[in-house]
Amino acid sequence: MYKFISSLLIGLSLGAIYSLMSISLVLVWRSTRVVNFAQAGQAIVSTYIAYEVVNRTGSFWLAFIVAILAGALLGAIVDRYFMRPLFKRVTTGPIVAIAPVVATLGLLGILRAIVGFIWGVELKPIAAPVSLDGYSLGSEVLPFAPYNALVILIVAIVLIVLSLLFQKTNLGLSLRASAFSPEIARLSGVRVNEIRTLGWAIAGAAGAIAGILATPTSYLSPNSLDILLVFGFAAAVIGGLESMVGAVVGGLVLGLGVTFVSNYVSTSLIFPTAFVFLIVILLVRPSGIVAGKRSRRA
Repeated sequence: MYKFISSLLIGLSLGAIYSLMSISLVLVWRSTRVVNFAQAGQAIVSTYIAYEVVNRTGSFWLAFIVAILAGALLGAIVDRYFMRPLFKRVTTGPIVAIAPVVATLGLLGILRAIVGFIWGVELKPIAAPVSLDGYSLGSEVLPFAPYNALVILIVAIVLIVLSLLFQKTNLGLSLRASAFSPEIARLSGVRVNEIRTLGWAIAGAAGAIAGILATPTSYLSPNSLDILLVFGFAAAVIGGLESMVGAVVGGLVLGLGVTFVSNYVSTSLIFPTAFVFLIVILLVRPSGIVAGKRSRRA
C-alpha cells in the first residue's frame, strides 16, 4: 500500500509538469500547425534567467515570476521575428509542412548553444522554496515532499487560469477563433497575427513554468529539459494535439504510467514506457484520448 501511494503521488507530480510542457506544445500546434521543438530551448533560456535571479536575490518566487515573463517574451519574439517571416516565405510545395519543424529544431540548437556560451555546460542547482524531504507515513518516509505538493498546486492554478482565459474571456474566444478559423476570425475583426503571437507568448510562459518547476529536483544544464520536451510531446499526442484538456490528461497518464513502471518493474524502462504508451494510443485512438468535438471546446 505504501509503495502504491508513493507511486500515485509522485506520478501526479511528474504528470503535472509534463502537462505544462504538453500545453505549451498544444497551444502552438493549434494556432500554427507546427510542433515547436524549440520549446525546450525557450524553457531552458527562461530557467537560466531564473537561476541568475535566484543567485543574485536568493528569492525563488521572484525568479519564478521573471522566468514566466522571460518565457512569454521569448515566445512572442520567436513567433514575430522567426516563425511569421518563415511562413510568409514558404508558401507552396511539400516543404511547407516540414520547413517550420526543421526550423524549430534548428532554433533549439541555437538556443542551447547560446546558453552554453553564456553559462557553460556544468550542472547548476536551483534551490527549492520548500523542503525536498519526503512526508512521513507511520515509520515510512514517502518519496513525496512538500515541494511535490507545491508543484501540483501551482500547476492546478495555472490550468484553472488558462481554462478561465480560454472559456470565459473575449481574448480566449479570439485565440480559439484564430486557431480554428483564421479567415473567419479576420472577417470578424480579429487581428489574427497578433493573437497568434500572444498564443506563442502564453505557450512560452507555460514552458518556462515547467522548466523552473522541474529543475530543483535535478540540475540545470543546456540539455536538462530535453527529456521534458520528449515526455511533453508524447503527452500531447496521447491526450490529443487539438485539446488543452487532452494535454493535461496525457501528461497525467504518462506521469502515472512511467512512475508505476519505474517503481514496480525497472527504472531502466522509464524512457521506453513513454513510447509504448504513445504507440498504443496511436494504434487504438490516433487522434488522442480527448479528441473529436470535445477538443474544439477545450
